[in-house]
Amino acid sequence: MNNLLNIKTPAESIAQTRKADYNLSNQGAGNLRLAYWNLPTEALYEEAIFRGEGVTSIGGPFVVNTGKHTARSANDKFIVRHIDSEKQVWWGVYNRPFAAEKFEALYGRLLGFLQGRDVFVQDVYAGADTNYRLPVRVVTELAWHSMFVRNMFLPPQSLEEYKRFVPEFTILAAPGFKAVPSIDNTNSETFIILNFEKKLAIIGNTVYAGEIKKSVFTILNYLLPLEGVLSMHCSANVSPTDANDVALFFGLSGTGKTTLSADPTRRLIGDDEHGWSDDGVFNFEGGCYAKVIGLSATAEPEIYATTKKFGTILENVPFDPVTRYIDLDDDTLTENTRASYPLEFIDNAVPEKKAGHPKNIIFLTCDASGVMPPIARLTLNQALYQFISGYTSKIAGTEVGLGKEPEITFSACFGGPFMVHHPYYYADILKRKIERYSVKCWLVNTGWVGGAYGVGKRISIKYTRALLSAVLTGKLDKVKFAKDPVFGFEVPTQCPDVPDEVLNPSSSWADTKEYDKKYRQLAARFVENFKKFEDGCPPEVLASGPKV
Repeated sequence: MNNLLNIKTPAESIAQTRKADYNLSNQGAGNLRLAYWNLPTEALYEEAIFRGEGVTSIGGPFVVNTGKHTARSANDKFIVRHIDSEKQVWWGVYNRPFAAEKFEALYGRLLGFLQGRDVFVQDVYAGADTNYRLPVRVVTELAWHSMFVRNMFLPPQSLEEYKRFVPEFTILAAPGFKAVPSIDNTNSETFIILNFEKKLAIIGNTVYAGEIKKSVFTILNYLLPLEGVLSMHCSANVSPTDANDVALFFGLSGTGKTTLSADPTRRLIGDDEHGWSDDGVFNFEGGCYAKVIGLSATAEPEIYATTKKFGTILENVPFDPVTRYIDLDDDTLTENTRASYPLEFIDNAVPEKKAGHPKNIIFLTCDASGVMPPIARLTLNQALYQFISGYTSKIAGTEVGLGKEPEITFSACFGGPFMVHHPYYYADILKRKIERYSVKCWLVNTGWVGGAYGVGKRISIKYTRALLSAVLTGKLDKVKFAKDPVFGFEVPTQCPDVPDEVLNPSSSWADTKEYDKKYRQLAARFVENFKKFEDGCPPEVLASGPKV
């Protein structure tokens, strides 16, 4: 906020209490009106409401409208090209190069924009494993963005720790600042630019908080694999009786990562981003950022309960301005309505946010063509092929430009937009860990059955949960499997609490010949997509794809 009248704000008197000795001048920021350092959630509520950034709803959640940008601006993300990182980055559609001199000029103007304004600073850690955590400083123009950062990452635990905090990476997010494409060589007035050499990321002209979260994820996806730690776009839960019975759920937004990992019979490690070191699996975050459109109190009771709690941030969720009741079924603003909340809001969450090694890996795919089986068992090389392929469907609203219908896509490592190295760099680490810890791998379809989108219907979450329960309890190991003639993976012929016909997707199609045609068309798309990875992949992985 540009406080020209120098009005005293609610938290002004405590703004500097948690100020770090390593201050903003080290990032070149100066002549600010006031920097609010590491305010707690309660104070950030007061500041955000004072500044008109949002309102409270029934139960206490803070409701915000992100305006034009209700999803990630994938085409506006860049990485600064530099001699040190040049050979590490897999340049292409996800990692667009940006000139160092253009970055310096844009960053200089951004610092000029912030002069005379208030900013909010949160010093946090990304990564629950202290051996690999990344100290990150996030400087935001908006108070609620600072609250979001506090929800999503891990804050220091004492005043002394705040004082001694030194960031290894800094992110500046200024929604009020716009790039000039003709000068800056950006695609639009919006930008998300990461500079690994300067250890700096800048975000402008977007209020969507997910850009901050995914910038941190992208940074970790660059740094951790260089140390032999696998960075993963997955949720994770663990058996309440065995710390080495971890399950990983890979998948893009909308495939069920958050919903399926919030299992009342298991303990939640995290819902979206994790690392896998020699010590086990650890959450990168301290909170969840769940998609809440159509959220059901019956099907997703743990997540639904968070939408009534103080401390939760609701993005673009419509509400009644008189009663302040929210409407989770209203997609007027976007299909990509979101809730950000601390992990502790889920009753069975693991406080340490880490556990041992996985026994099972589940690749979640949302098949909009309606032909994939609801579950399949994978060999090691089939698992690597599926991991690198990352087949799914983008769900409406998760990226700028998506329409109502799901869009069939391949997203490498089930998180292509956030992966910095070549996909096989991650796959090779995954291979070694699967072999070392004897992990079983599965492909689970949470998409459509009985026909493609518009004809069939989405598979019942009840059946998906029953399939996963059979996997995690070992019951599925005791049934018969049949080899799929196209993809080569094994499909169970029966499963407890799941009708046999559900396991055979062709049986629910009115025309089995049409089903077979569509299945082979999808297989052909797999083969065509994988051609871009051929140079970096071993022949045994290439040979594990579908046979067309």
